[in-house]
Amino acid sequence: MRRRVLFSSLMVGFAALAVLFAGAALPQRVSAQQATTISISTGSLQVGDLLQQGRQLELQRRWGEALAHYEDAMRLFPGESLLQRRFELARSHYDLERRYADRSYLNALVELPPAKALDLYGDVLLKIQVHYVEVPSWQELVDRGTDNLDVALSERSFVERNLPQQSQAAVDAFRRELHDTLAQRVVRSRSETREAAATAAQLAQQRLQIPPTAVVLEYMCGATNTLDAYSAYLTPNQLNEVYSQIEGNFVGLGIELKAIDGKLSIVRVIPGSPAEQAGIRPGDRIASVDGQSTADLSTDEAANLLQGEAGTVVELTVAHPPLALRRVSVCRRRVDVPSIDHVRILDANQGVAYLHLACFQKTTSRDLEEALWKLHHDGMKCLIIDLRGNPGGLLVTAVEVVDKFVGAGVIVSTRGRSLQEDFTYSAHSSGTWRVPLVVLIDQDSASAAEILAGAIRDHRRGTIVGVRSFGKGSVQGIFPLDFSSAGVRLTTARFYSPSGRPYSRVGVEPHLQVHHAARPIDGVVAPTSDGEDPMLTAALEAARELRQRR
Repeated sequence: MRRRVLFSSLMVGFAALAVLFAGAALPQRVSAQQATTISISTGSLQVGDLLQQGRQLELQRRWGEALAHYEDAMRLFPGESLLQRRFELARSHYDLERRYADRSYLNALVELPPAKALDLYGDVLLKIQVHYVEVPSWQELVDRGTDNLDVALSERSFVERNLPQQSQAAVDAFRRELHDTLAQRVVRSRSETREAAATAAQLAQQRLQIPPTAVVLEYMCGATNTLDAYSAYLTPNQLNEVYSQIEGNFVGLGIELKAIDGKLSIVRVIPGSPAEQAGIRPGDRIASVDGQSTADLSTDEAANLLQGEAGTVVELTVAHPPLALRRVSVCRRRVDVPSIDHVRILDANQGVAYLHLACFQKTTSRDLEEALWKLHHDGMKCLIIDLRGNPGGLLVTAVEVVDKFVGAGVIVSTRGRSLQEDFTYSAHSSGTWRVPLVVLIDQDSASAAEILAGAIRDHRRGTIVGVRSFGKGSVQGIFPLDFSSAGVRLTTARFYSPSGRPYSRVGVEPHLQVHHAARPIDGVVAPTSDGEDPMLTAALEAARELRQRR
C-alpha cells in the first residue's frame, strides 16, 4: 500500500529495499500440513469494475489512491494488460506529484544547468546498463521518457512552474512535433539515448520555453521509474529517507500518513514518538498544518509541511470521526523506529508468546534476540510472529532473522544478470531457537517478510496463517549519483525460496487461510463486530495445536 511515513517522510516502505534485507534458527520441525481455509466473508470483482473504480480516482486526481488500487487489482488479475497500463499511468502522475512537492527536487531544477542535467541523465543510464537485472532497451527508455513528459504536460504542478503562459493548442502542437521527431530516430546505445533526451529538451525550449533541465529530468525519471514497480529515481530528500529507514531513526513527529477516501489519515503512531505523547492516535485525520488546510494537498505536500528541524513545533488540527476537531502542538525530535513491538505472552497456560515484526532494518536482529530472551524468561513455549503489514527491508537482516529459527539448509537464493548477484544464503546450527512457530502474513507482507515466511514454510519449521503474501521477489540496490546528492534504486536480482520457488507475483501461501470482512489498513487488521482479530485468533489456535503435538 502507498503511504508516507514521517521519519522525515518515507516513501513506499521497505519493500523496495531488497539489497538491504533478511534470518535465524530453530531445530524443531513441524510436519507438513494441508491448506485449510477459514472463510469469514467473501467477495469478488471483475476487471471492468476495478477499472471503473480506478478511473473515478483518476478523475479526482487522487493518484496515490489510484496507484494502490491498481496495485491490488493486478494481484487479483495478474497479467491483465489494461490494469498494467492504468497502473503505469497512475504511477507516472503519482511520482511527478511527489517530485514537485519535494523541495530538494525543486532546488535541483533551479541549480542544475542543462549540461549538468544531461550528465546526470548519462550517469543514470550507465548505472542501468551496469546494474539492472535485465539488459535495457534503449529505445524503450526514450519512449518512456517521452511518455513521462506527456504526463508532465498535463499536470498542474509542472505546468505552473515550467510553462504557465502557453496555450493548450501550443502544447498539443509540441507533443505532435516531438513524437514525429523522435519517431525518425533509431536508438540503440546509451549515447543515442542521451542525445534523444537532449533533442527533446531543445525542442521544448524552442517551442514552449520550457527550461531544458526540467525536460531532461522527466526523461531521466521516465527511464528509471518505469523499468519495474520498484526501480526509481530518488531525490536528495528521498535518498536521505531511505537511509533513515535502514538506520531506523529520523527527526519528525512519528506518524504514518495515508490518503483514505480523499482525507489525510494517520494509520500508525510510533510508540514513544512526539505524536503519541501529544495524544495523536491512529484513525485521526489531519485537517490543517500550521493553519493551512490539507483539503487540497497531496500526502507528500502535507508531509513536507510536517517536516522540520529538531526542536521546532508544528500546530495541527485533527479529528477522530465522529468527534469534533481539536488543536494539537507537536515538537519535532529524533524518533527511533522499533522494528519489533507488542512483545507479550498471549496464553500463559500454554506458553504462547507473540511479537509483531514491523520491518527489517539494521537493528532488527539484535532487537529480536532481546525480545526472544524476554519471552523465554516469561515462559514462552510457542511463538507467534506477526508479519502483517511488514513491507520488507534489508536482505541481510532477513537472513539473520531466519537463521535464528532454521538450523540448517538454504534460506534464500538470489539470481541476477551478473554472476556477482548470484548468491545462496544458508542457515547455521549455532544459536538456533527451537520453539514451535506460527507466522502471520497478509497481502501487505512483502519482500524480506516473504523471505522469512517462505523459509519457515519450505523447511516445515512452522505453520503459516493468514492470506497469500504480496509477491515481491526482487532485490534492489541503492546507487548514489555522481553529479548530485540524489540516487537511484534499481532492481539487481530476483530471489527464490529454499525449494527454488520464485516469490515475484506468487508470494507465500499460508497453511491456514483466514479471510476477514474488512481489509487491513497497512497491516492493522480491522476488528470484527465483537472486537476480535480473526487472523490472530486463528494463529493462537494453531499455536495451541502445535503445543499439544509435542
